Amino acid sequence: MTRMKERAYTSVEICAGAGGQAVGLHQAGFKHLALVEIDTYAAETLKGNVKKDEGWAWEREHCDVLAPMDVNAFAPSEHLQKSAKIFAAEGLDLLAGGVPCPPFSHAGKQLGRDDERDLFPRMLDLVEQLKPRAVMIENVRGIMDPKFADYREEILAKLQGGSYWGPDRQRVHDDGLGYTVCNWGVLEASDFGVPQLRPRAILVAIRDDVLKDVKYEWPTPTHEEPVSVAESLQPSMLERYEPFFDGERAEEARRIYSHWLKTAQDRDAELKGKGGGIAPTLVGGSKKHGGADLGPSRAKNAWKQLGVDGLGVANDAETMAQKKSENRDLFGERGPMLTVEQAAIIQGFPPEWGFEGGKTAQYRQVGNAFPPPVAKAVGKSILDVLKAARERDRETS
Repeated sequence: MTRMKERAYTSVEICAGAGGQAVGLHQAGFKHLALVEIDTYAAETLKGNVKKDEGWAWEREHCDVLAPMDVNAFAPSEHLQKSAKIFAAEGLDLLAGGVPCPPFSHAGKQLGRDDERDLFPRMLDLVEQLKPRAVMIENVRGIMDPKFADYREEILAKLQGGSYWGPDRQRVHDDGLGYTVCNWGVLEASDFGVPQLRPRAILVAIRDDVLKDVKYEWPTPTHEEPVSVAESLQPSMLERYEPFFDGERAEEARRIYSHWLKTAQDRDAELKGKGGGIAPTLVGGSKKHGGADLGPSRAKNAWKQLGVDGLGVANDAETMAQKKSENRDLFGERGPMLTVEQAAIIQGFPPEWGFEGGKTAQYRQVGNAFPPPVAKAVGKSILDVLKAARERDRETS
């Protein structure tokens, strides 16, 4: 007898950005039913990659890559169209989202629940509507600060039941939505092969009727030693300088490239056992401010020690040739600036993943992303539970 084709493990992602989490979850084995994102350029990035990448053929047929949309306006009954039949027949395996970080970021005012950008309540609304078998919520490490302990307690209570302090400082009881929060902890991106200091707080919850006797295992690091900036950027940096190795600037190009590589390698050697020569946290910045750069003064100084000029972002090769910006991009006194493609390497994006918009818009998408290798590790930990639960239910049915 021919065994029926195994149904896909599905996900819906809100606040999808440029697809860092979507890429990682896809690599882990999830198939996306919908991707929801408000930024115009990021939404075009998602649409463009799903359209052209052969690895995303399933999504081309079944995934609703929505036009730019505020997640507060996302109505599953209306906007799940291509995916409606699958959702109606099989339900949803995973609801995931990197809800906005500014309410909890150390770089901001940390207004938490009082920040109008806080989307934890909306995420919980969608959990109630979609009833996914699992939930994954990503945010900055700041959400784990003591000042947000009461808010975390409220979120936990609304998912799995319990009491929390209400706004009037009275204890409020919530029956919960029928989930068990398996872990809410911090993962460091450099532990998963990402050449960057990027801690992220991840909440994983599994629906009670799915979890039962299955044990959830928190992801363990995939790399004992961090991958350095020198190692990760050497091929692309060489590719950028090589066109100049035979021309009138050959000596200068070889000297600057060699200086960059030695600086980055020396920094890595200096920090062996102390985190290695990894990059500081990339930040996407705000639309309210000017062009892209590699972050605040502290980050720029860290990049300087890695031989990189953090005062701006370089043009790609074609644009550099058109604008004749090589003196700025490659031959500056502070060393080379990074291209968007190199920033994407620092975030752990696969090389085939492209970004829409101008240079600044592209860089902001990269800088705001959730590193795919970390999302992949968390996705696999969730998928292990879903697979075990499916096998258990198949044997007992």
